[in-house]
Order: sequence, then C-alpha cells, then structure tokens
Amino acid sequence: MEKASSRPIWSGSISFGLVTIPVRLFTAVREKRLHFRTLHDQDKVPLKQKMYCPADGKEVHPEHTVKGYEIEKDRFVVVRQDELDAARPKGTKAIEIQDFVELDEIDPLFFDRPYYVAPKPEGAKPYKLLLEAMEKTKKVGIAKVVMWNKEYLAALRPLDGALVLETMHFNDEVIKPDTVAGLEVKAKVDDRELKMATQLIDSLSTDFEPQKYKDEYREQVMEIIERKAAGEEIHTAPTREEKGAGRATNLMAALEASLAKSRGGGGGGGGGANGHRARATATAARSTRRRKSA
Repeated sequence: MEKASSRPIWSGSISFGLVTIPVRLFTAVREKRLHFRTLHDQDKVPLKQKMYCPADGKEVHPEHTVKGYEIEKDRFVVVRQDELDAARPKGTKAIEIQDFVELDEIDPLFFDRPYYVAPKPEGAKPYKLLLEAMEKTKKVGIAKVVMWNKEYLAALRPLDGALVLETMHFNDEVIKPDTVAGLEVKAKVDDRELKMATQLIDSLSTDFEPQKYKDEYREQVMEIIERKAAGEEIHTAPTREEKGAGRATNLMAALEASLAKSRGGGGGGGGGANGHRARATATAARSTRRRKSA
C-alpha cells in the first residue's frame, strides 16, 4: 500500500549549532477543495482567458508584459526580472534553527502550513537525537528556510514521534487586533450572565475528535456530481426556512435556553451534556489515577 505522502516536496538539511541532519519534507495536509472550470454553456467547452490592455482594447501577448508594483492607485514602479533574481534569497537548502522557544508562546495566528520532516538514511541518528531532546525540553525550534525561491519563517516541533515543520507568517504580516475596527467592545457583562455562559461552555466541553467534524457542503456537492456523472437526473427541491422557536432577543434568555437544551442532550450524536459530562468525569478520573500512581 502506497503511503499518503510518498514523494518529498523538498530536500535539504536541519542545521543547529554545528550539527547537520539530512532531511526531506513531505506534505502534511491535503486540502480537499471543490474546483470548477468555467464552460461555454452551449458546447460545454472550457473557456480561456486572454490578457488585454483596457487603454486600447487590444490583446497583449506575454512577451510584451512587465512586472509593476503599485505604490498608489494607478502609479506603478516597474521591476525587471534580473533585479528580482538578484534580490532572491540564496538557496542554502538548510532549515537553520535560530532559537528554541516554548510552543505556548507562539500564537496560532502565526502558523501557516505544516510539513512532515523525515530523515534521510544517513541522518537517522542525529534526527532521533534532536527529536528526543525537543520532546524532553518541550521546546520548539524557530528557523528560517528557503524553498521555491522564497524565504520562510518556520517552527520545527515534535509531533507523535516525528518532527513537523510549520511555515509561519512574519510579524509584520500579522494584523494586530488593536488596529481592527470594531474589536474594541465596551459592553459590560454581569456576574449572572458570565456564570451562565461558563456553565454552557462546561456542558459542551469534550475531548477534541477531529474525525467527527465533516465538510458537509463538499460531501453533498460531490454526491450530486457522482450521481450526475452516473447519468442520474438530479432534481433539488427549493429550500424553505424551518419554522421553529424564534431567536431569543434577551441574552440571559438565550443562555438559559441553550443551557437547558444542552442538559437535555438536544445536540444529538452523543454530544449533549450527559455525554460531555461523562467524558469529562472519565478524564478527571484518569488524571487522578495517574497522579496517585505517580
């Protein structure tokens, strides 16, 4: 059986101090997005886009294009390809660890895309050494790496007996909340509302089980596509708004109704309060036993 990620997407080494570890990167996430082509409605042939100049309405061929950076509306600085080539980072083919930090110090906003890091045969021992040292110290390596002519900031961390490299956003790419309009909330919350909201969160708390969360829209669209590809004619009834209890306009009433529904197991699928509390009790019991055995 072929492994999910059988081909490396990058090959190089991990460098920290004077230690060099030959490694390869493998894709850790494959996004399952729906991709549609735009077709001509009469003959169902995929359409092609052409570049044209709006100033004279003529089609422009690729050999007559240049790169321009817009410094303000309709004002551009033209940059030649040789200038871009000269500014490109030098490809060292190394994941250069610069610092080790606590994982909790990195806000998830900084993370971008993960890759599995596998050792080449000659790098197995130093790879295992770095992995176990990072697991023991609970540290994450902050590194820089050049891939595909671009310099990336990255976090190297242990995960389930392997190393994962997660590319990161640079600090000046992350928007600070105090610069976002509308995030400054001046409303006051009273103790009763806070207590009720806390109880609601507690009643819905459980262990994270990623397999239970599905992309239902994508699954439904793929089902339609598969049925139509098999020659079945699809007729979809128009959607109607379900009549039910109106939305509570009072915050306290909404919290009370939500808490009552949670306690009654209205969430379905074992996700009600009873299921959550049972799992929470079991987890607490396991933690107690571990502390006693320690």
